[in-house]
Amino acid sequence: MINSKIALNLFTVLICFILTFSCKNHNKTFKNQNNAIDFQPILDSIYNSNKDCVGLMVHVESPEKKISWTGAIGVADTVTKIALQKDNPILIASNTKTYIAAAILRLVEDNKITLNDAVATLISQKSREVLEKEGYNLEEIKLKHLLSHTSGIFDYAGSGEFFDFIENKPNYRWTRDEQIKLATSAGEPLGEVGMVFSYSDTNYLLLSEIIETITQKHFFIALRELLSFEKLNLNTTWFSSLEDYPNHTKPLAHQYSSSERINSYSLDHSFDLYGGGGLAATTKDLAMFLHYLFSNKIFDNPETIKLMYGEMVPEKAQENNYFFGLSYTEFDGTGGLGHNGYWGSAVNYVPNLKTTIAVAVLERDQQSLLLDLNRSILEKLK
Repeated sequence: MINSKIALNLFTVLICFILTFSCKNHNKTFKNQNNAIDFQPILDSIYNSNKDCVGLMVHVESPEKKISWTGAIGVADTVTKIALQKDNPILIASNTKTYIAAAILRLVEDNKITLNDAVATLISQKSREVLEKEGYNLEEIKLKHLLSHTSGIFDYAGSGEFFDFIENKPNYRWTRDEQIKLATSAGEPLGEVGMVFSYSDTNYLLLSEIIETITQKHFFIALRELLSFEKLNLNTTWFSSLEDYPNHTKPLAHQYSSSERINSYSLDHSFDLYGGGGLAATTKDLAMFLHYLFSNKIFDNPETIKLMYGEMVPEKAQENNYFFGLSYTEFDGTGGLGHNGYWGSAVNYVPNLKTTIAVAVLERDQQSLLLDLNRSILEKLK
């Protein structure tokens, strides 16, 4: 028989062990619950005050705070009213430019090209003839000018002619050549090379063509390889209508522009497909790509990322704080680097928090809510 004093001591030790283990588990659960639900009230509040936004989506990636959180609220389709899921992919539109710029810089790393190479030596003969006929000096326009929107090349996607056409023929299947041609027929050169900033999808169409001429592969295949999509498990990121729909991926959420009477299901995706836009992704994949970019998982040389944003001093950026496929945005004194997309998506890496936030609003007419989402999330993080 065990001595009563020994038994009491063993019982005390056992109780302490149970209490300690329970407390540790309770703390761990409480922390995980906080991480899981902390941002949902933000989504709920903004959505309930703005239900005409259709749906809101968020991913927050903040490893130092042990946060990897995805959320959504609203509907994925205004007709069926099916609930929006956090892993419904969306068209990320001009966020694609960050991927194109990164792929170009991977080719720079591989010594295939330099930022000071003349465009004349890099694009196809067909594109060269079209642009030179309009008066563009392609020996003067360098790769860096396309990346920074300082080439002076007119933006076909900003022309009235383009929008009139897609309104009348929404299912028309565009080619890249047609859109480059439209850039020369719908507008004049915008000014002196390197001296004028004008955001132009045409620049990034030419960059996707350059990727093809250098790699001798379709740009969407080359981009996937250059940016290590498979290695990084970016399995729900693809060029819509150019690549197969990924297995086990939910349907694309419907995205709307009510003021323009269009939605992402009413248009052939070729209207925004060849580098200026084109990628589809979940908000998690969108956030993770940018996070990998700034975590030295994309480039071989950690210094390469600095080519994309210089010294990250806003006044040293181009007009509108645009660098190479990245722009600088400030949220109540907190700076972020990233990009926005036509349909109402935005992703930003916040250096001082080592955090990436991807947000989306399914009604682009309500895209001002993107700022509200970022501000509220950053306030919670800080």
